[in-house]
Amino acid sequence: MPPNYLPQVRSQYEALPYPPRDPEDDRKRLALTWLEDLPMINHYCFAGKQSFQNGFRALVAGAGTGDATIFLAEQLRTTNAEVVHLDMSEASTALAKERADIRGLTNITWVHDSLLNLPTLGLGKFDYINCSGVLHHLADPDLGFRALRSVLKDDGAIGLMVYATTGRTGVYQMQALMRLVNGTQTDDLHKLANTRDLLASLPPSNWFMRSEDLVHDHKAGDAGIYDLLLHSQDRSYSVGELFDWLGDGAKEGQHSGHGMHLAFTDVQRGRSPYLPHMVLGNKPPVMANALRQLPRRRQYEMAELMIGNIITHSLYVTRDASCTAPYGNAEYVPFFFHEPLTGEMAAQVFGSNRGQPFILKHQHSRMSLMVNPGKYGAKILGLIDGRKSFGEIFDQFRAEWHGKAAAPNNEVLFADFAESYEALNALDRLLLKHPEADAVAAN
Repeated sequence: MPPNYLPQVRSQYEALPYPPRDPEDDRKRLALTWLEDLPMINHYCFAGKQSFQNGFRALVAGAGTGDATIFLAEQLRTTNAEVVHLDMSEASTALAKERADIRGLTNITWVHDSLLNLPTLGLGKFDYINCSGVLHHLADPDLGFRALRSVLKDDGAIGLMVYATTGRTGVYQMQALMRLVNGTQTDDLHKLANTRDLLASLPPSNWFMRSEDLVHDHKAGDAGIYDLLLHSQDRSYSVGELFDWLGDGAKEGQHSGHGMHLAFTDVQRGRSPYLPHMVLGNKPPVMANALRQLPRRRQYEMAELMIGNIITHSLYVTRDASCTAPYGNAEYVPFFFHEPLTGEMAAQVFGSNRGQPFILKHQHSRMSLMVNPGKYGAKILGLIDGRKSFGEIFDQFRAEWHGKAAAPNNEVLFADFAESYEALNALDRLLLKHPEADAVAAN
């Protein structure tokens, strides 16, 4: 194993495979992972043009008990795509294999090794790499990231999840407490017993107890308790540190990062918790509009501190911003995602105040913000069916135009609809795809 390899981390996942999974559950339900929804990957990583045909290759690095592996393989079942499951824990991989067998999945290649060895494994190049909850457990996370990039195609993308510092404040205080309590104790069962005893007795003023609603791993048995509170190698990142590391670095004019584009998407909330105007709710301060004009990175850094409950950073890492499907191109098809939302339903909500600004209260993400739907926003939303392109939607809008003046052109309609699109897209409820992707998939 390379110098960065940590034997204690491997032994933990051999003894306590993570996340804990019962393969029999796969007979009843499919575990979903937020980053691996193919429409999301297409929108943020391939400009909406990926068909996932033509030998698409995905790597799940540090794949554990297989959630991302199984979800990707299920979605790609009817294609000629390949999913590679890479993990250093035999026990975790055995559980993932059993899950795949139960589902009859034959498009998975199993590799028992460390992701740090990727440059020498001869696995070829990948279109998409998932690496969730792994890099923050390495002694040198950047060595791990460079290993991932070594097997990524030039136009490929990486889906990452790493711990977030602010939202895990109570977790790190609890970890420090357990190091003090356990002292030189080396027996894992004894350490687990100490942790369970303390969790049952802590006062409600304890920071971990006060933020217990943010984390749930300790409620999932010994594997969850150990991974959350007793892990031997655990670090976290602020959003600014991620921009420094993976982006342009941009600290005092220095460009020391990897120069990649970062598209953040928190589970169920999209990038909304990284936007001050969405975090500050329906009664924002006077400064809200000014904050909205600041550079993207600065907004994200402020919002993370404002909202306080981001416990992990989930993001797509791509070569540049052009990998995200572009708003303003009439060829693209808008479609609703992540919940059963229809154009008619969206039109009712956005038209509730007759074109005037209204409070959008989104139940699933618990986000609430003031939205200006524009003159035509509700009507445009009502025409979205997941099949028509913006060009076709706008043509239908003009065909039904009853105004005395000339019907607005595409440029005017895109500008008018921009805030409605931004609100729903920031929640990852409205995404884009290019019709050529569907055309390839249909052939």
